[in-house]
Amino acid sequence: MDLDYVAEYDKLKTKVLKYIVYKKRTEKEIRQKFEPTIEEEILDDIIEELKENGYIDDNNYIKRAVQEFIALKNMSIKEIKYKLFAKGLSHDIIDEYISNHIDDLIDYEIRSVKNIYYKKQLSMEIEEIKQFLLKKGYATESIKEALSEVE
Repeated sequence: MDLDYVAEYDKLKTKVLKYIVYKKRTEKEIRQKFEPTIEEEILDDIIEELKENGYIDDNNYIKRAVQEFIALKNMSIKEIKYKLFAKGLSHDIIDEYISNHIDDLIDYEIRSVKNIYYKKQLSMEIEEIKQFLLKKGYATESIKEALSEVE
């Protein structure tokens, strides 16, 4: 390998690394950002190296994103799946994560239903709240269980 290639590779890798360190990204987000400006073969090599060194890890990304959603938002499991898919993660790894954590996610979804119910109960009838929750992708079972505990 010639020195120019190595220097260019290091410069580009640093650029990608800064993008990742600023905020965790999925492989797809990195590709979308840099495909227009970095030759495909070089980008593949950079991504592979960063994966090997643990800077890019889609499974870890899912885990962290879901923890963030749980801490900050009221979302249905369906909404979580959609948000993760929108980040370019494959259905397979999303479904695998969800099935491995389904009990915790169902508990979270039920808590979310209760939180939404408490926020909406003064301005909406119970049937309107149920319809609102169904439109947001909440499971019928989660809605029934949560509302039976608050009524």
